[in-house]
Amino acid sequence: MAADSRLLAPDPRLLNQLPALNRKLAPEQPLLKTQRLVLRPLTLVDAPTVERLAGEKDIASTTRLIPHPYPPGVAEHWIGSLPELYAKAEMINWGIVMDGGLLLGTIRLTLNPVDNHAEMGYWVGKPFWNNGYCTEAARAVVGYGFDKLDLERIYANYMARNPASGRVLAKLGMVQEGLLRRHRRKFGRYEDLIVCGITRSEWQLHKKQNAGAARVLAKPLQQPEANLPPEPRTTT
Repeated sequence: MAADSRLLAPDPRLLNQLPALNRKLAPEQPLLKTQRLVLRPLTLVDAPTVERLAGEKDIASTTRLIPHPYPPGVAEHWIGSLPELYAKAEMINWGIVMDGGLLLGTIRLTLNPVDNHAEMGYWVGKPFWNNGYCTEAARAVVGYGFDKLDLERIYANYMARNPASGRVLAKLGMVQEGLLRRHRRKFGRYEDLIVCGITRSEWQLHKKQNAGAARVLAKPLQQPEANLPPEPRTTT
């Protein structure tokens, strides 16, 4: 059976109906600020830090694309490609930076303008684990995706042997949507992948519920750091 070439090209009428993500993105990638962090565009100055932090085997172990050993020069090449991805409304990558300027890791949204959703992924360097930085950065990025880009859905996935990542996604209001068995191959081993997601309406409800809970408490609940559950470090 011959393929119909008309099926290989997008219908211009459909393209006109696509959410105009490129028009919603500012010409310059925005900074996102949280209580302790600044999320900013990565620059080539960050390459040595990215190479050192991402070079840890424990970082690569639970991520899809980070290699181990981490080859020299890869960080520069990757960072150099990011402005074009932003300009094309394909992907937004931020460096996760402490107020003093120390780079902790990275976080991204991979945009799908056809379906108006995005995939979130992140990693935080091993010296900065168990401090809540992943949750804080991810909450800012999810809020940006829904409140500024008008996305309909944001999702993330993690390896089943890394359940701490599921706890961070749950804190954002995400729910488990599926289990992909033996879906990811890492270091010669097939891994089950858990997919979590949240819709725009669910995010609005999550924000309202959290705001209500904050008003009930006279002051933030204080817990000793040792009693807190381990903070996840990566999604795939």
